[in-house]
Amino acid sequence: MSVTSAMYTGISGLAANGEAMSVIGNNISNVNTTGFKSGRMLFSDVLSSTISGGSQIGRGVQIQGVQNNFGQGSFESTQNSTDLAIQGDSFFVVQNDDGRYYTRAGAFNFDKDKILVNPDGFQVQGYGIIPSSGLADGVLKPIDLTAFAATPPKQTSNVKMVVNLDSTQATPALPWDPTNPVATSNFSTSLSLYDSQGNAHTATVYFRKSAANSWDWHAIIPDATAGSPVDGTLTFDATGALAAQTPAAGAAQNITFAGGVTAPQPIMFDLGVGATTQYASSSIVSSQTQDGYYQGTLTKVTIDDKGYVNGVYSNGQLQKLYQVALAKFSSNNGLSKAGGSLFEETLASGQPMFSNASTPGVGKVLSNSLEQSNVDMASEFVKMITTQRGYSANSKTITTADEMLQEVLNLKR
Repeated sequence: MSVTSAMYTGISGLAANGEAMSVIGNNISNVNTTGFKSGRMLFSDVLSSTISGGSQIGRGVQIQGVQNNFGQGSFESTQNSTDLAIQGDSFFVVQNDDGRYYTRAGAFNFDKDKILVNPDGFQVQGYGIIPSSGLADGVLKPIDLTAFAATPPKQTSNVKMVVNLDSTQATPALPWDPTNPVATSNFSTSLSLYDSQGNAHTATVYFRKSAANSWDWHAIIPDATAGSPVDGTLTFDATGALAAQTPAAGAAQNITFAGGVTAPQPIMFDLGVGATTQYASSSIVSSQTQDGYYQGTLTKVTIDDKGYVNGVYSNGQLQKLYQVALAKFSSNNGLSKAGGSLFEETLASGQPMFSNASTPGVGKVLSNSLEQSNVDMASEFVKMITTQRGYSANSKTITTADEMLQEVLNLKR
């Protein structure tokens, strides 16, 4: 009876090593699969039988389980800004009509409906953005660009500039004349202002030295029907730094433009108190900005390491549209593979903890990158050799036990 048992022991070894070869073959076949996590076969012995004297004899091997290796794979650089990888142990969240899944494979793109999807059409989940704070609203939803094809215009409300005015300049012999501003000023600079409908209006600011450490400034806006020119003064201290301006930087000037736009339009002119200078060098503009812009259309999408999906518009504006959602699990090894580089939660994995890359410990999102398979080819080939030898050795157990049984049968002869 013990010889027959030995045959069944060998059969258990054949079955276990055969399944182990399937796991190895699956790893090798997925060596180029984006985001693939390799598996390993774990063996355990079968409950032993007890013989006389309390000794135990093993009854073979059994498959204890197939354990996934969730170690970080290397990263591949790509040309697609929506190709994403995670540096950390979190997962992207994707969903279709069948339910919600989790993946490390971030080969995403926008489909015909402007929704971010994986190659199988699963919609990538993210959070909307609260406009007032620029932070995620915490509500999972598809990353859909339909409502962000264009950004409305914004009227100018603040003008800021920093200049150096040449202290060696003399006061012009003519008094300031708004009809002849070039001849009655020392220096000028121009910029565009925008009304509530995004129409651009040129404003030219003229600077005229009036006395030692004192200058006048005049903003002329030819398109304005009222409120132009804006007249003010600049006072410098002995070191050449701008000490004061009138009207004050916080005092809005009401400018009126024709047409069905907001009128009057309050605009504050900040000439750079503490930054603008009067040095003995050429007059020059160091910086000038205004906060208005015309309507823009979405030209491209970028994704930063916090997972923010940013829209870049034709008017130069950068707007946060969404933040990519990430999920963490108490036990990654408890996840169940669902095919298509997807995982499903189980009781063993615990429920997902949804978060984003702004949260410490969750991980970073890498754009223009894909996580490669973490299969180690050298290790898999070594396992293949040892598994093959194990399979061959167990077959020898069977054939040897068969020969021993044949010897017993030969006793009858």
